[in-house]
Amino acid sequence: MRTYDLIEKKRDGKPLTDQEIQWLVDGYVKGEVPDYQMAAFLMAVYFRGMTDRETAVMTDCVARSGETADLSGIPGIKVDKHSTGGVGDKTTLIVVPIVAACGGIVAKMSGKGLGHTGGTIDKLESIPGYRMQLSQEEFFSVVRRVGASVIGQSGNLAPADKKLYALRDVTATVDSIPLIAVSIMGKKLAGGSDRILLDVKTGSGAFMKTMEDSVKLAQKMVAIGEHAGRRTSALITDMDVPLGHFIGNALEVREAVCTLKNQGPEDLTEVCTALAAEMLYLSDKGSRGECRKMAERSIADGSALRKLKEMVSAQGGSASALEDPQGLPICGRRFEVRMEESGYISHMDAQGIGAASMLLGAGRETKDSAIDYGAGIELKRKTGEYVSAGEAIAVLYASDDRKFADAQARFRDAVVISEEKPAGKPLILARVDSRGTEFYQ
Repeated sequence: MRTYDLIEKKRDGKPLTDQEIQWLVDGYVKGEVPDYQMAAFLMAVYFRGMTDRETAVMTDCVARSGETADLSGIPGIKVDKHSTGGVGDKTTLIVVPIVAACGGIVAKMSGKGLGHTGGTIDKLESIPGYRMQLSQEEFFSVVRRVGASVIGQSGNLAPADKKLYALRDVTATVDSIPLIAVSIMGKKLAGGSDRILLDVKTGSGAFMKTMEDSVKLAQKMVAIGEHAGRRTSALITDMDVPLGHFIGNALEVREAVCTLKNQGPEDLTEVCTALAAEMLYLSDKGSRGECRKMAERSIADGSALRKLKEMVSAQGGSASALEDPQGLPICGRRFEVRMEESGYISHMDAQGIGAASMLLGAGRETKDSAIDYGAGIELKRKTGEYVSAGEAIAVLYASDDRKFADAQARFRDAVVISEEKPAGKPLILARVDSRGTEFYQ
């Protein structure tokens, strides 16, 4: 085979065979296919797309390009969750202990955040003593005893994805839906779980800005999972407004604990309950209605919070720090953002607010950037609420007062005040599974 011929074939809109895709991905990982040719192929995919079979085959090649997790040593159905990311998205910290408290099994590998918010790993690392790197024996032991463990990704998990993403990042091909699906599902399949739930965020603070693109991505990823023999479903959830009231790693851990105490904000509680119920349904724990009730009960009776503490302790973390007001490294320097006019908040640019949190130190501009676990934002008011002139609508947290000016300006630019109250919309917008797509709008 020649790379030139495969580029030409895809440029002309023709599907590649399984063998051609395998040869191309393997050759790129080995260094036999140069960057400039793979970049041309990626651009051809950007414009021409890929069939579901092509996408599934390429995903399988990415998943098998390095180490793959064999979770067969853990009895029972293992269920994983992936979120496409958003502002204030601390759902894993809440959903995983709910599922474990209801008898589900979660053996999860997560990554660090890049961009306007920290990732799950960054949030958990803000808990004193929490260990993200465990040996396989330790990882399996925690999952068997607790029912859940969240650790950092293996250094050699899906290396093809790392190479391909770095190339997409500099060739303007990041936004290709088939290539996004390959990247996400390649890591999920390598993670070894039996069932997969995808939380596809949509809106101003999400990677996918439109409902149409979010549904296309969800459908692609579900098709990939089913092709690989993994029962897969996706929920499309709103990210036009930051999720919950806190943005920033330690701040989000504290809000997750409040939510598991049944004292969390309505939007965060609703999204997490829906995600947990779907994971339990995928785990064959009952009907969707029954799984919803199980999830709600685990919050109400405190069993989900106990499960979070159990997981944290099992991985060397301080469970007592979760409820100690001084236990988490939250920045002591604070600044209140006040609006000059009165009216309803008609729109919050969630990505802009996320960018403000990054200016405070809560996110990374590059993968090598340092992160301040205690920095972030508390939202006093959100979309749909009335604000009086001079009222504080947010509190900024940082280690350095000099960061407040730029962050405040960025935050103000992200908030729109109007005379009319905006219409509300559902938090869970659609579900995608092997049977099709169900809309809730």
